[in-house]
Amino acid sequence: MSTVAAYAAPAAKAPLERTTIERRPVGEFDVLIDIKFAGICHSDIHQVREGWGEAIFPMVPGHEIAGIVSEVGSGVTRFKVGDRVGVGCMVDSCRECENCKAGLEQYCTGGGMIGTYNAIGKDGEPTYGGYSQAVVVDENYTVRIPDGLSLDVAAPLLCAGITTYSPLRHWNAGPGKKVAVLGMGGLGHMGVKIAHALGAEVTVLSQSLRKKDDGLKLGADHYYATSDPKTFEELRGTFDIILSTVSAPLDFGAFLSLLRTDGALVNVGAPEEPISLNLFSVIGGRKSLSGSGIGGIQETQEMLDFCAEHGLGAEIELISASEINDAYERVLSSDVRYRFVIDTATI
Repeated sequence: MSTVAAYAAPAAKAPLERTTIERRPVGEFDVLIDIKFAGICHSDIHQVREGWGEAIFPMVPGHEIAGIVSEVGSGVTRFKVGDRVGVGCMVDSCRECENCKAGLEQYCTGGGMIGTYNAIGKDGEPTYGGYSQAVVVDENYTVRIPDGLSLDVAAPLLCAGITTYSPLRHWNAGPGKKVAVLGMGGLGHMGVKIAHALGAEVTVLSQSLRKKDDGLKLGADHYYATSDPKTFEELRGTFDIILSTVSAPLDFGAFLSLLRTDGALVNVGAPEEPISLNLFSVIGGRKSLSGSGIGGIQETQEMLDFCAEHGLGAEIELISASEINDAYERVLSSDVRYRFVIDTATI
């Protein structure tokens, strides 16, 4: 076991504070990663504050991890010391179910994927995330960060990047498709970049026009305010795909009306509250209200390679570890453009 510094929430809704945690010894197929940068995801806040249900404390959040391999187990074949690597939202799964064998480890049916934090590993111990100096991860749940991406802007791709890339690929966003990205935040800004790089015609649907210049600069072709009722009149029946990155309850009927026949409203934002829906919103037009999680390991690597090829990194604000609690409040106030990234050298 090794002791490393970390930032943890000692209890639900408590501020995060500096502490130390134990990392397991490097096993035969493990890599030890010196964490250089860790992104702050809105889901970190949901879990620290038990917005999605009972959680495990103390909790070290962080599933947008970028770093350097500093040690490898004797059986490791995919990585060597010095490699630039990343870890996303999961660190293991059953590996035996149909989904795991199909590269859909995120939808593991053999007990579910094991989260990078706020989960129990196969050793029976809680998992601790990336707000720390180092982590030990099985090589099969580690990805390579291409040289074309700097580690700081690559870190958020391990969640924000794959969470938007996976549904855009699954629903065939590309030339000839009209894609709307609902919400212009940490997830949404990557959705805009990726949908544009895939060749789709991209529209941002945001509560206001405050970030319009940013949206157009990042690749959007159009930008509309959802607070304006005229938006829903003008855009009725327009989109093939609406990617909702919003973690708040929506008027789903209103947004479903913006889809074309056979269109899909895909949710990657996860509100804490249940939703209500008039089913005629989907029956008329054979529309789909869908959801998508992250991606499997192979698809996550594909996403990183795609982003490197197209020069896509997250728009970030680099912070020190002492600023984490303030950053959480700023995320809740939509006061970040567009992802906070912790310099873990400050932990």
